Amino acid sequence: MSRKAQYNLDDVLSQSIDVFLEHGYHGAIMDEIIARTDFNRRGFYLEFGSKQTFLYTVLAHYQETQLNKIMHHLESNQGLPSIQAYFADYVKHVSGKGCLLINTITELGFDDEKVREVGRHYLDRLQIDFIGCLEKAASLKQITPNTNIESTALQLTSYVQGFAVNAVLAGDTDELELATQALLGPLAR
Repeated sequence: MSRKAQYNLDDVLSQSIDVFLEHGYHGAIMDEIIARTDFNRRGFYLEFGSKQTFLYTVLAHYQETQLNKIMHHLESNQGLPSIQAYFADYVKHVSGKGCLLINTITELGFDDEKVREVGRHYLDRLQIDFIGCLEKAASLKQITPNTNIESTALQLTSYVQGFAVNAVLAGDTDELELATQALLGPLAR
């Protein structure tokens, strides 16, 4: 008779996000992950096999439960208001801690093909969503007529990455809100 797992996997993954945000991949040690999640070492290795596989699962969970909720603004495609709502929620999300996906790309993206692939897919999706919103904004005359849609979408995608890194340094200040206003203000008509 097989035994039922004594843990809720979604809870373990959610709690592990904080550990990886605080310490990064290399700084997060298994003893702390196990202690903070009430996961046991045997269950961990049976479920995931390695810390690296566990990280991939945590990243997928993070995207599904946190980043996708913020991306919903862009995917509702209301033009410039969607972009403004996205940045407002993203700034709140990363404030003081950064973004687990961007942090992980920064730490491991050069050496880890899977992290690079996940990161590239996310950033491509983000840029495509910005393009859609900017095209809608142009059709609704929400942005200046000479706006280069593709380069502006690339710039916005780059700012998302920079905001995630700056959020760690800026802490709970209003620097990112001010930067968002400076970024999006010139676009508006």
